Amino acid sequence: MVRVKRGKIKTKKRKKILKLAKGYKWQRKSKKKFAKEAILHAGVKAYRGRKEKKRNFRRLWQVQINAFLRNHNLKYSTFIHKLKENNINLNRKILAELAENYPQILENIIEELNLKN
Repeated sequence: MVRVKRGKIKTKKRKKILKLAKGYKWQRKSKKKFAKEAILHAGVKAYRGRKEKKRNFRRLWQVQINAFLRNHNLKYSTFIHKLKENNINLNRKILAELAENYPQILENIIEELNLKN
C-alpha cells in the first residue's frame, strides 16, 4: 500500500479552525480540540442571534410608532388596523422612520385615515 503523508492537509485544517477561533479566550484560541468546540457553539449562537435581531428591531419600531401615536391620542393597534383596512402597505420600519424624522407625513396619513379626534 502507498504511504500517504497528510502533513499539509492536517496543518491547513488546523490553521483554518484556529483562524475562526481568533480572539477567543484561554485554550480555545490555540488548541484545535477546544477551538473546534468553541466554533461549533459560536455558530449556533450566531444563528440564534440573527433571528433575535429581527425580533428586537420589530419591537423597537413598534415602540417608536406607539410613542408618536400616543402624542396624538391614538392607539397603536387601532392605527395598524386602519392602515390594513385602507390598503396602505407601509411596514413598521418605514412608519418608525416617518415618526422619527418626518412627523408631518405621518400626521397626513392619520388625517387620511380619519382617526383624528
